Amino acid sequence: MKKINNIPFSPPDIGESEIEEVVDTLKGNWITTGPKTKKFEEEISHICDTNKAVCLNSATAALELTLRVLGIGEGDEVIVPAYTYTASASPVYHVGAKIILCDTAPNSYEMDYEKLKDLINIRTKAIIGVDIAGIIADYDKIFEIVERKKSLFKPNNEIQKNFGRIIVIADSAHGFGAKRKNHPSGSIADFTTFSFHAVKNLTTAEGGAVTWRNRDFIDDEKLYKEYQLLSLHGQNKDALHKNGLGNWEYDIIGLYYKCNMTDINASLGLAQIKRYPKLLDKRHKIINKYNEAFKNLPVSLLNHESEEHISSGHLYLVRINNIDESLRNKIIMRMAEYGVSTNVHYKPLPMMTAYKNLGFNIKDYPNSYNQYQNEITLPLYSKLSMKEVDYIIETFIKVLKEFNLC
Repeated sequence: MKKINNIPFSPPDIGESEIEEVVDTLKGNWITTGPKTKKFEEEISHICDTNKAVCLNSATAALELTLRVLGIGEGDEVIVPAYTYTASASPVYHVGAKIILCDTAPNSYEMDYEKLKDLINIRTKAIIGVDIAGIIADYDKIFEIVERKKSLFKPNNEIQKNFGRIIVIADSAHGFGAKRKNHPSGSIADFTTFSFHAVKNLTTAEGGAVTWRNRDFIDDEKLYKEYQLLSLHGQNKDALHKNGLGNWEYDIIGLYYKCNMTDINASLGLAQIKRYPKLLDKRHKIINKYNEAFKNLPVSLLNHESEEHISSGHLYLVRINNIDESLRNKIIMRMAEYGVSTNVHYKPLPMMTAYKNLGFNIKDYPNSYNQYQNEITLPLYSKLSMKEVDYIIETFIKVLKEFNLC
């Protein structure tokens, strides 16, 4: 096996079309939020089968503004999986609500839905599911639970009253382009947030978006404008509309925030979205190759495709059976010595200092810890050559043999 010097974990797939689109923007008269951002929003809503999408500067901002749109704040509780990245939970803290962490089910990356039931009380206003690795969570179960718990729901405002139950939010930072029961991510939960960060399948360098399910009681235009106000200082005219001749005057409706997407970022997204079907296809070809190579190894793999669902193929998570955290870390280091960068998704939130300081203890989330301690994420991205994929496979098997694991 000839060593390949360096296989990075997740570089962006940027081609000439992205460069040309960005140059076109830079040569024009508009680089901040403008016509390309609006066009990108239209493309997102089309893919997600929703009436509207709002582009912002991150998925974190999208989640925080969604909580604010819903009027969730001090005195409220929001349930979040313990097994996720901090961006799923920190916006709850930002709006002044209380983070309630839910352990995963045994041998699962999804929340334990039985435990979820027990965490709901009269203060619960939202549940945030996480579409880890680009596999859409079981929102049918979450909706079933919130319907059964409707009697506990105490709305604080008109939009909460219209829902009449706990609101279900999808953190689909990994999931743009995924489907479940033929419904695309973005149209399944009540609200869905996406990430277009540099390591995501579709990137705008930094960026995110939010969509919501079409509901009779939601005025899409009004809600869209509310997100615009929240993302641009509460200013009732964005720069594009202020730019008209003699159209300088504006009002500040509220003391809000600054998290809009620029046309430079949206230009990247517009070029990427044209290529996206091919990028997804490449990811699934790599997944299938990994699956075939690892089917007889002592590992547990995620199911990225079935009759009911297809993932976005964002991450390839592998759990090596019957090892602990220490051995897992040694395997990661050995892979690095062979030139293969790997990662871990995720170190559960109760293990992080900031969450320990909030009173969380990993001992209360044993299933999350068990998922974490033997998990390794292998490279999975559209720029990987099949020769590199073969090398990753050979290296992974070789390292497992070195540690007498197969």
